[in-house]
Amino acid sequence: MPKEYRTIQEVAGPLMLVKGVSDVNYNDLGEIELASGEVRRCKVLEINGTDALVQLFDSAAGINLSNSKVRFLGKSMELGVSTDMLSRVFDGMGRPIDDGPEILPEKRLDINGLPMNPAARNYPQEFIQTGVSAIDGLNTLVRGQKLPIFSASGLPHAQLAAQIARQARVRGKDEKFAVVFAAMGITFEESNYFIESFKETGAIDRTVLFINLANDPAIERISTPRMALTAAEYLAFDAGMHVLVILTDITNYADALREVSAARKEVPGRRGYPGYMYTDLATLYERAGRQRGKNGSITLIPILTMPEDDKTHPIPDLTGYITEGQIILSRDLYRKNISPPIDVLPSLSRLKDKGIGDGKTRADHSNTMNQLFAAYARGKDAKELMVILGEAALTDIDKIYAEFADRFEKEYVSQGYDSNRSIEETLDIGWKLLSILPRSELKRIDDKFLDMYYQK
Repeated sequence: MPKEYRTIQEVAGPLMLVKGVSDVNYNDLGEIELASGEVRRCKVLEINGTDALVQLFDSAAGINLSNSKVRFLGKSMELGVSTDMLSRVFDGMGRPIDDGPEILPEKRLDINGLPMNPAARNYPQEFIQTGVSAIDGLNTLVRGQKLPIFSASGLPHAQLAAQIARQARVRGKDEKFAVVFAAMGITFEESNYFIESFKETGAIDRTVLFINLANDPAIERISTPRMALTAAEYLAFDAGMHVLVILTDITNYADALREVSAARKEVPGRRGYPGYMYTDLATLYERAGRQRGKNGSITLIPILTMPEDDKTHPIPDLTGYITEGQIILSRDLYRKNISPPIDVLPSLSRLKDKGIGDGKTRADHSNTMNQLFAAYARGKDAKELMVILGEAALTDIDKIYAEFADRFEKEYVSQGYDSNRSIEETLDIGWKLLSILPRSELKRIDDKFLDMYYQK
């Protein structure tokens, strides 16, 4: 039986100081029993000699210093995992909130996970088809990769996240594929949108959802992505599934981290975020990947809204260092009704070359991708010139490039949130657009592919 302490010294906001403790460790879980018999949960944030600083998961209202008792459970937070978690909805602490039964766990895992030994990692190389042309064709997602989406407030990242979760699959192989979706600090309306969207299309059957609402405690927001990644590790490395983890919104997570850090009176770093935010984000992102000798894999798409659309803000900045690229949503494209508004030029998938080509997508993929980037960049330049100098200043070929840029945005990037394009459809749309340009302009494409696909 855990030892009970009646030595609560003070309660300040979400923090509580307990004196005279022994055998208590950092991150241990605790329970506070009030005079009424109600039990609330807490977690050890700091040990200083025999003093323990504890963070409350619930509100501090009603805690009476003289007759409340604290017990420390001698273990950190765990999640009971099982393949029965698929098609279920949980809160940020791993409790079911879909009116279904409790999960009977096959094992209990520490939610902080175990870091993957770099020497035991396999290189990410299989193509994942998301059905979204701007990703599949130009910034390809590869199994085991960490590819964040940089969005901004008011942009439709929620629709894009739900679309990728519904449509993503590994082609050609009949492998077990699952999605773990964790939402942090979202509204009830958004939560409803995600759940209904997965139910309507039947994607819920292969999805585990963790939902943390905006009015839930900050400390719960910090555990939500860890719960999700623990479930993903079990499904990937114990059950042999290929798991796509989508975390939205990392900005809400980082704000909760800042709130807890401020409550502990830690010295703030850039913009008030704690100095260890880089390390903290890395402990999440680095749990993705493929392991030698294991069939399963974890591919991670964290979504974050850049405060003030600023990609030098600490959250996108640090995320960019840890992950393998980024997909950037653009407010300008959103205003033009391009959906999804993916800005392909500053977006980047650092592993795309590993997942495309003969046997994975199609032999002409790499050539057409480079040519589309080059032609779109030149078309945008031509359009900017037109704005400054007027259309008369453009040469005939510049006008063709300007037309290409417009059609590229409308036909290739913009496809709506319900269309699921195969990689062949995406490549064929690319060829149709490249055929606007004279053949002599397509200098990045091998002649044998031009003979096969170029139509004038």
